[in-house]
This record gives sequence, structure tokens and C-alpha cells, in this order.
Amino acid sequence: MSTVMIGMFMAIMDSFIVVVAGPGIQADLGASASELQWVLAGYQLSYAVFMITGGRIADLYGRRRVFVLGAAVFTLSSIACAVAAGPAALIGARIVQGLGAALMVPQVYAIVTLTVSPRNRHRVFGVLGVVIGMATVSGQLVGGLLIGADLFGSGWRSVFWVNVPIGVITILSALKYVPESRAQRARKLDVPGVLVLSAALLLLICPLIQGRDAGWPWWTWACFAGGAAAFALFAALERGVDRRGGEPLIEPSLFSQRSFSLGVVLVLAVYALLTSYYLSLSVSMQDGLGMSALGSGLVYTPAAVTFFVCSMVAGRIVPKYGRRVLEVGAIVLAAGYLTTAVVLLSGPRLTPLLVIPTLMLQSVGGGLLVTPLLNTVLARIDPRAAGMASGSLSTAQQVGGALGVAVVGAVFFHSFHTGAATGDEVGAAGHAFALTSLAAFAIAALAALLVFLLPKEPATKAG
Repeated sequence: MSTVMIGMFMAIMDSFIVVVAGPGIQADLGASASELQWVLAGYQLSYAVFMITGGRIADLYGRRRVFVLGAAVFTLSSIACAVAAGPAALIGARIVQGLGAALMVPQVYAIVTLTVSPRNRHRVFGVLGVVIGMATVSGQLVGGLLIGADLFGSGWRSVFWVNVPIGVITILSALKYVPESRAQRARKLDVPGVLVLSAALLLLICPLIQGRDAGWPWWTWACFAGGAAAFALFAALERGVDRRGGEPLIEPSLFSQRSFSLGVVLVLAVYALLTSYYLSLSVSMQDGLGMSALGSGLVYTPAAVTFFVCSMVAGRIVPKYGRRVLEVGAIVLAAGYLTTAVVLLSGPRLTPLLVIPTLMLQSVGGGLLVTPLLNTVLARIDPRAAGMASGSLSTAQQVGGALGVAVVGAVFFHSFHTGAATGDEVGAAGHAFALTSLAAFAIAALAALLVFLLPKEPATKAG
């Protein structure tokens, strides 16, 4: 369990550790705002597209084997990221890195299910929730410490070099301690489903990231239309495969369950907040206030500690209070974003001391909501479909992150660059971060509504 959770932590943290390195990457490689967004979204996009595929490949060829392969791809692509000479090379290496993560992460849920007894499984999934939550919020601090240390003059590249020894240890440990397993009835890979879903996601994300810099030309709208058609085609393909008795990439019947359908949208909304908001915070602190990467990471340290404490509390009280913990967390999270926006729009100029208390308030809500979220949704799924459902929700995490970087990131960068053109970077950063907080509040309010619509009790399992 320790081995596979290290792999999970490394894969998820890499969605966030790059955030604090963003300004350094821009300055060193001459990356544009859209290229910086692709450094983040490219990883999440390939991670999302191949997540379910990674689970299916492991069913065929062995879960330990695919986990080790994923860790090797992740480690080698981290080296490619660390030595990248330009934005295009870095983006390409990040896309391959996302593929490695997609091969690792689905095996974690399967290995937990296979190796832990049902009586203890909920405890292990609780620990896994804390691992996911801490990987989500610790990226800025870890990235800031690494960049601040500037070992061997590596600067921002250290956030990728750090993966190499961890990856090697994970591979060797997996070969020694993780048992091999395959599905009793090996599933065929739904290749048409993979291709169509990949095309649909690319057609959606690409214009969101590139459209603002390009001035929203005709091709961006053509991509949106093509993406909608591709999603419709994907749904039709999956229903056809299911009717013929095949193995669809995503089981259509899952979406007939209200808890799962709401859960997918809820996960999309929550993870759309996280990456984009932390990116906005990092750029505000570094480009706006002129702070170092370490200083930017330290601004978030009190919030990270708060998140960790509340995550531990959530793990203990969710079994007793269930959905009510998530309800309180969602309300507090939305209130934290709204408070940040109100404080910044009421007149004071942006300073670390001004936003640290509101970031801590957000983390109280985030710890109560984010940590138990996946497990709460999965608790209502038939155990026979748990693997596919967990893969779908993990995919939704990464799609949500990519969408958030594209949409919320566009709000921030447009406001920041417009304001910075006047020469007042501090004022521009404060106004842009306030608008980002308002956008985050709107998404968090939607998430809170969805939490209240979830079933209060897990569905009764037949048999």
C-alpha cells in the first residue's frame, strides 16, 4: 500500500507542483501565457484521456506490470521535462508524463481492492483520501522549497528532477512488494472509444487555452462544435458496444445512477477550482508582488497545514455524519472564495497577510470536502462497477483541472495583463486575483448545490 500510494501522491502532486514554477518557466524559456497553461493542462489532458485505458490495459497484461511501466514512463519524462530547452519540448514531455501517471493511478484502486480485506478497506481508502488531498495542496509548498533551494543552480527544473529518485524507489519497491494480478475475464480495449474521447477532449480544451491569445478566430468555434459532436458520437459508440455485449470504455448504465452522474459533475467542478486558483495565486505573488518562488509557496503554508488537519478530521467523522461533512465543507469553501474577493475588492492592495486568513478558510472547507469526496461517491456504486467508476471519477479530476486552467486561467491572465500594462503590477494582481476568486466562488457554489443533491445514504447492495 505504501508503494502504490507513493505513486499516487507523485502523480497527483505533479498536477500542482508546476504551478509555483510557472513564472520561472515563463522567464527562462520565454513561454507565453497560453504555453504556460499548456504546461499544466497538457499533463492533465493526457492523464485524463488515458486513465480508463490504463486500467483496461492492466486487466489484460497485469496490474503490477503496468504500474511499473507507468512509473518508468513518468520518471523518464520527468528527466525530459527537467532538461527541456523550450516551451514546446516541455509541453511535449509533460504530455508523456501524463501518460505515465494514467498508467499508474488506476492500478492503485484495483490493488487496494484486491489486497485489503473488506473489513479494513474503508480505512485504507480513508488514508488514500488524505494522500490525494495532501498531494493536491502541498505542491506549491514543495515546489517553492525546491526552487528556493536552487540545488546545483537547477531553479524551476528541480520540481521535475525530484521525481527521478522517487520514481526509481517506487519502481524497485513495486517489483519487490506489489503482487501481480489480472482480471479473471480479460477485457478487450475499446479502441474507438479511446480515439473519439481523446478527440472530443482535445477539441474542447485546445480552443479554450489558445482562443484568448488568438482573438477567438473562427477555428475556435469550429472546435467547440466539433467537440460537442465528438462527445455525442462517443456516447452513441459506448451505448452500441454495451448493446452488443462488449466492454465499453465507460459503462453507460453508470450514468443512470443519480449519485454517479452528480458525482462526476461535482468532481469536475471541485478540481476545476484547484489548479487554476493555485496558478493565479502563484503568479499574483511572484509577478505581481515580486516574491520568490519560495516566498510564494510559504504564503500557502498555513493553508496547507489547515487542510491537512481538516482532512484528518474529515476521515474520522465522515463514517458517522456522512454527507453532512461534505455539505459543511462545500459551504465553507465557497465562503472562503467569496471572502477573498470581497476583501480585495473593498479597497486594500494585495499583500500576503491580507489573503492568508481567507486561504486558511478555504482550506477548512477543502479539507472537509476534497478528501472524502471520491470515496463518498464510490460508496454508492455497486462493487462490481467500482473499478470503472473510480477510473471515470479520476478522469473527471484531470478533465476538471484542465478546464479550470483554461477557463479560470483566462479570466485571471486577461485581467492581470490588462492591468499590468499600466505599470501597476500590484494593483493588477490584486484585481485579477479578486476576479478569479469570484469565478471560483461561482463554481464552488455549484459544487455545494450538487453536494446537497447527493443521496444521504449509500444505496443498498443486492445480495
